[in-house]
Order: sequence, then C-alpha cells, then structure tokens
Amino acid sequence: MLIEKKERIIMGIDPGTAIMGYGVILEKGNKIELLSMGVVKMGHLDDHFLKLQRIFAKTIALIEEFKPDTLAIEAPFYGKNVQVMLKLGRAQGIAMAAALSRDISVTEYAPRKIKQSITGKGTASKEQVASMLQRLLNFKETPEFLDATDGLAVAVCHSFQRVGAVAAGKSYSGWEAFVSDNKKRVK
Repeated sequence: MLIEKKERIIMGIDPGTAIMGYGVILEKGNKIELLSMGVVKMGHLDDHFLKLQRIFAKTIALIEEFKPDTLAIEAPFYGKNVQVMLKLGRAQGIAMAAALSRDISVTEYAPRKIKQSITGKGTASKEQVASMLQRLLNFKETPEFLDATDGLAVAVCHSFQRVGAVAAGKSYSGWEAFVSDNKKRVK
C-alpha cells in the first residue's frame, strides 16, 4: 500500500517565450497555501534559443529554491499560427526537461481544464481566474502580469485533482472488491 505524504509542494508553470508565469503552493492535506508566484520576462531577448536557456535556468533555480515534489504545466493551446505553437511547445518542453532532470514528476493540463477547476467555467477570463485565486489563497496584491496567476492556477488545479480523489475515498479494482469492503451498504 502506498503511503501518501501529508504535505507536498507543487510548482505550476504557464510557459511562454515572452513571459513565463509560475506559482508555487504548499499542500497540507486538503488545504493549500501560496508560497510564491511571479514571472520570468524574456521580451528583451531576440534569440529564441537564449529565451529557452533562460526558461531552463529559471526553472532549475525555482526547483532548487522551493524543492517541489511535482511540476504541473499548462499545455499549449491550439492556435492558427504554427510558428507560435512550435515556440510554445519548445518553451513547455524546456521547463519539463528542467523538472525531469531533477527527477520531479510532471503533469500537463489543458487551459480549459485549469480554468474549469479554478472558476467552475472553462471559458473564464484571466482576470476571473486571478480573482478566484486571490479569494482562495487570501492574497491581496495583483500581479503585474496575469501570467503569474496563470502559473499559480496550474499548481492549484493539480492540487484539486488529488484533493478531489482523496476526498472521494478509496478506489476499487472491481465490484467484488467494493462489495467486500461495504457489506453493510449492500443488500
């Protein structure tokens, strides 16, 4: 039987080649608290490979500072511009590679799934997501860039997936296993 840790640190990343947002939370049972959030700006860099190098270096630095147990990352969404999708995919891959190089598990979430888990609405705006996170995690400051709350939203979404599974109770391999554990409930 697996024994789950009582606490875990989750780092969330919203990848980008101009601005990468990140958020780090501490999960204690079914409670979460904000540890850090921010952005990595790369608009001043002209070379795409220098941007990728910065993403890798900053992700490693965040990992070394916060020692996350897992990394949650936003999947690139479908766009009309293939070149933009390629660049976003590279940014995401570099952040994932940084985590994997430190033996940190990675989970990917679609933007719609993240918004749905935070606000209850998969089409929510960045502002709605940020507002809900402010209430949920009790912070007042509004980040300069909503990419920071987007990164935080990925981490919170990941926490909600496990908290929901833990709250739902035990999972069973089949009907027979459920019946044997719940004899009083079955007639």
